[in-house]
Amino acid sequence: MNAVPAGSRLRADARRNSEQIRSAAVGAFRGQGLTVPLEEVAKAAGVSKATIFNRFGGRIGLIEAVIEELVASELFAVIDHARAIDDVGERITYYLTALRDLQYRQPAFNDVLLQTYPHSQQLMEICRVGSEANEELIAAAQAFNALRPEFTAGDLHALVVDNALALKHGERPPRDDYDRRTTYLLDGIRGPFPASGGR
Repeated sequence: MNAVPAGSRLRADARRNSEQIRSAAVGAFRGQGLTVPLEEVAKAAGVSKATIFNRFGGRIGLIEAVIEELVASELFAVIDHARAIDDVGERITYYLTALRDLQYRQPAFNDVLLQTYPHSQQLMEICRVGSEANEELIAAAQAFNALRPEFTAGDLHALVVDNALALKHGERPPRDDYDRRTTYLLDGIRGPFPASGGR
């Protein structure tokens, strides 16, 4: 029976450790946001905190290893689906409802919105794509009178950031109350005579 070379065993151990850390990070970030102590990630992965630094270079590297799976793919799917809705009123209703749903379910998304780790290029790129989508969708809705004329992309940004701060640092409301407030928000920003129309 041939012995497995020591180098191969080490590489296999390193890969296994990396996958365990990634899996633990996804679970921890999804439940508590990107600021969760790395000690908790290490404990869940069954490794030392030093191993996280050895494999990923620290928190930023670990975030960038999982942020696509954790936040970006879901946010970009929301944006793509919104763009595919022909009626501008339905489009903005879907978009804002989906954003607030993502904020409620994904604490990591709120950390992205708050730019908690501005040194992460991937996080900042997610913010850039989101901001461009906000401007595009708000402009289209304004063109068909689906929103109050004074409502801007800057207003939308402020609303989602305020919501992110409330969810991260305040008391988490029951889901029914949260969804009811989403309806109030939508009622408050809709135009007086929303017109159906294309892009």
